[in-house]
Amino acid sequence: MSRLPEPYKIKMIEPIRLISREERKHKLIEAGYNPFLLKSEDVYIDLLTDSGTGAMSDRQWSGLMLGDESYAGSRNFYYLKETVQQLTNYQYVIPTHQGRGSEQVLFSQLIKKGQAVLGNMHFDTTKAHIELNGGKPVNLVISEAYDTSNQHPFKGNFDTNKLESYIQQHGEESIAFINVTITCNSAGGQPVSMENIKAVSKIANKYHIPLIFDAARFAENAYFIKMREDGYKDKDIRAIVKEMFAYGDGLTMSGKKDGLVNIGGLIVIKEDEKLFQQCTSTIVPLEGFPTYGGLTGRDMQALAVGLNEVVEIDYLHHRISQVQLLGKLLVSYDIPIQEPIGGHAVFVDAKKLLPHIQPSQFPAHALACELYIESGIRGVEIGSLLFGRDSESRKDGLSKLELLRLTIPRRVYTDNHIQYVGESFGKLSHKRSQITGVHFTYEPTILRHFTARFKPI
Repeated sequence: MSRLPEPYKIKMIEPIRLISREERKHKLIEAGYNPFLLKSEDVYIDLLTDSGTGAMSDRQWSGLMLGDESYAGSRNFYYLKETVQQLTNYQYVIPTHQGRGSEQVLFSQLIKKGQAVLGNMHFDTTKAHIELNGGKPVNLVISEAYDTSNQHPFKGNFDTNKLESYIQQHGEESIAFINVTITCNSAGGQPVSMENIKAVSKIANKYHIPLIFDAARFAENAYFIKMREDGYKDKDIRAIVKEMFAYGDGLTMSGKKDGLVNIGGLIVIKEDEKLFQQCTSTIVPLEGFPTYGGLTGRDMQALAVGLNEVVEIDYLHHRISQVQLLGKLLVSYDIPIQEPIGGHAVFVDAKKLLPHIQPSQFPAHALACELYIESGIRGVEIGSLLFGRDSESRKDGLSKLELLRLTIPRRVYTDNHIQYVGESFGKLSHKRSQITGVHFTYEPTILRHFTARFKPI
């Protein structure tokens, strides 16, 4: 047997329907050729994101019945706090409504106007929150990340030479913090090695710069360390997680990914009591009282249970192997992807697949539109559209990667669904020369890809 079955049984189903090709064309026109603006009922297989789209377990659903909806001091908060402390060895825990709520609160305390935030590769909302707080996001990922055919096992790694050179050139006082994204979404769901985390931490300590993790997919990163890095194959996932976080000063987390819930986030601070107090003061007007932070008691209970489930090796093995299955199917149809295959999604290299479309005409977004028309599958562009314009020159088409992300929700789709996605790309590949780029009919100034509207060129 080449693949083990899912490590769970299905207790509940949600019907999905494939509308006709003509209906899909009409719906996409109505949505301004932006898959974000499609109604979910018009999508057959939804690979837009893994954020909040997973299926909860029976233990999580039963936990909802234990919700203590007290405004302050909910027992669910204290269970969540204890769970997070055991997982991270960090002292201070603040719940938020989701990851971007965590960034909004924490970044406002860490960033002074004009300071840089040094990251391996910032994702869209992180980049936006840095800029909204007057900061400058700087990407320092290794060059191998930009070569989708390169088989480097940890393409999410920092280029530590560039990291230290930037600090020396600009001065440590010009750096707000170092942001380590695990796994690195913008690079194709690529992990960061423990060796690299240690090296980055050493540099951070040398120059007295805080190191903050973007820990949305922390368990998937730990799994790759176990599978790919020398000295870790016999280590427990929980032990790897604790070692990763030992090298940082705090973290933000969207619980909607590796928290296995539909809503929720966290700010977790290692030992800086002053920073914790500043965050608790800020969170009250923005998110809610510090013991609920925008969540219900039942949400916090489900998140605590999810954080315990996500570090189970059987779950992680199936999770990553299902992503691997899709990647291998696409390769079998000669679809270029970011390799090696990452943790939460398969990233199609639209620059290679559609070389006739210029970056300023957003080849990956054009591919997403054609994929929906072809099969009812919704994916998302991770490229120049997401990257945005240069803040000074307003030049577009700047991303080094033009990727279509096919993000697999956790515990939702079977291998038959994955097979359908692969076969749909096989059909689409034969029509690649007919796919044209797109141009704006409406372009927002911030996070434009969410609500922009387009027309084909």
